[in-house]
Formats: sequence, C-alpha cells, structure tokens
Amino acid sequence: MKLLVTGGAGFIGSNFVRHVLREHPEDQVVVLDKLTYAGRMENLADHEDNPNFSFIQGAIEDREVVAQAVEGVDAIINFAAESHVDRSIEEPDAFITTDVFGTQVLLEAAREQEIGRYLQISTDEVYGSIDEGTFTEESPIDPSSPYSASKAGGDMLVQAYHRTYGLPALITRASNNYGPYHYPEKLIPLCVLNAFAGIKLPVYGDGMQVRNWLYVEDHCTGIYTALTKGNVGEVYNIGGPDECPNIEVVKRIVELTGNDESLIEYVKDRPGHDVRYSLSSAKIRALGWEPKTHFAEGLEETVQWYRDNEWWWGPIRSGEYLEFYKRQYGQALQ
Repeated sequence: MKLLVTGGAGFIGSNFVRHVLREHPEDQVVVLDKLTYAGRMENLADHEDNPNFSFIQGAIEDREVVAQAVEGVDAIINFAAESHVDRSIEEPDAFITTDVFGTQVLLEAAREQEIGRYLQISTDEVYGSIDEGTFTEESPIDPSSPYSASKAGGDMLVQAYHRTYGLPALITRASNNYGPYHYPEKLIPLCVLNAFAGIKLPVYGDGMQVRNWLYVEDHCTGIYTALTKGNVGEVYNIGGPDECPNIEVVKRIVELTGNDESLIEYVKDRPGHDVRYSLSSAKIRALGWEPKTHFAEGLEETVQWYRDNEWWWGPIRSGEYLEFYKRQYGQALQ
C-alpha cells in the first residue's frame, strides 16, 4: 500500500510512520505535515533516506497541497490535529481550523480521488468523562473542551462523508498515549524532564483525574489493524490495559528519576477538566489486536528514552515553550 500519513511528524504520527516502515517494508509512506511547534523533522530523521518514505510540508486545510499529496495513494491516515487541551482553551480558533475544516478538506480530496480507505485518528476525549464503567463505540459524544469538541466535529464529518457519499472511511479513538517523541507539554514528558532538572512537577487540582494509559507502539499496531481489517463506516476504540490517576503517574515518575515527592506541586485545576476516561476495546480486540505493554513497563522505558535523548528534547524547552509553561502553571522553568 501507499499511505498518506497527515500529521506524520508529530508524536503519534511519527511513531506510526516508524512502525509501518519497520514492520511493513512493502508499504510506502508519504507524510504531509506543516511542522508546527510539535511537528518536527527530528521525529522522522531516522527514515529520511528510506526510499519508501517521502515528505511534503503543508497544512491539511490547504486544498492545493492536499490535492498534490493524495495523488496515487491507496489510503489516508489523518493524525493532523491541534491536540493540547490547555492550548485549546487559550486559542480555540486554531483547533477548529485544523481539526474540523482541515478534516473536511482531506475528506473532499479523498472523495474526488476515490481513495480506497480513509482512517481518522480521534480520541477518547470526544466521549467526555465517565464516573464508572467504560465507553463503547456506541456511547454518545459529549466533549468538554474546545479540543475534544473540534475532534468530535471532525469525527462527525467523517461519518457524514461515509453515509452521504459512500466514502470508505472509519475512525479510531484511543486513550491517553505516552512514549518516545512525546512533546513535553503533556503530563508524562513534562514531569519526566522537570524531574531530571529538579524542577517542580505541576499537578492539576488534586491529581485524581484517571486516565486509561496506552503505550504509543500498541496504539500504532491498533491503527494498522483497523486500517487493514476494520469495516468502513465503523468506529474502533483503542484503549490501554491500565488505568491510573494522574497523581500516581507523577509519583512513579518521581521514583523512576531518583527524586522525592517534595518536587510535586499542586496547581489550580484547568476549566472543564474531565475526571475519568475509560475505553472498552472489545471491538478491535475481535480483529486480533491487543496491547502488549503494561503501564509500569512502558513508563520505565519512556523515562529511559528521555534520559538517553537530550539531543531531541533539549532545544524544545526554551523560547515560546517557556512562556506557555509559565502561563499555564504560574511558575517558570529554571
């Protein structure tokens, strides 16, 4: 297959590109990415010379660039998104532009070019919060933030294009990912790098927000399973094997980095913060997928990756990143 991977220079997208080129060397991968702050060519550096890899710089909301990118591809996998909840609260316009309008541009190009399969990469956050039990693919959409609302809007467009035009499209919704190449505005990489530097680890509210953690490589195998075995018109949840409150995640990071809990600092909770996410993955498990990495093992591997790869994260923690961090947590990186 020849795959167009939009947003392929971001965290999950770049991990998926590496997964495909390593595990499915018969496939070709074209990456379309506009290289925002979180999309970086460093994430793809180990495959720049691979003859099965090519790169186009551009935004999914740019019709001309998208028309060029979709030529000759068999499938589109859309990772491209503004994805950080805190930033969506500050600047919701950018999220609507990419996550909704950009998705529509891609869908229209896929329809015009009669692309064989379109896969939308979405999130469990479109379901909102759940106190007990787990979300299934039949659960109603109830987003809480501008980010999750923009992703829900994109999902609804995907379903509409399938039902109206017969576009062979499907959706995956994953739980919280973690692993290598994760931009350090998110909880795990932020706390790991702060702990390395002996800087306070900010925790929203009481830290009891529960997440269903999914190692990024397991997510990549789930995406490829849905792409090749899933039924068009369907939604597939991809959930991690373990749930854990944020405060316990942070405490584990403190331990793995050789620090003590005096580094933890509770900060004002963000508006509309969902209390708990939980996904049932029974539907995609029926296709033969299952997660292989439990959270304790995956977190240890993730901490070690950041310990070994300062070349990757060192240049990030400066400039605009410092200003954003100070606005969000009321404290400066030192």
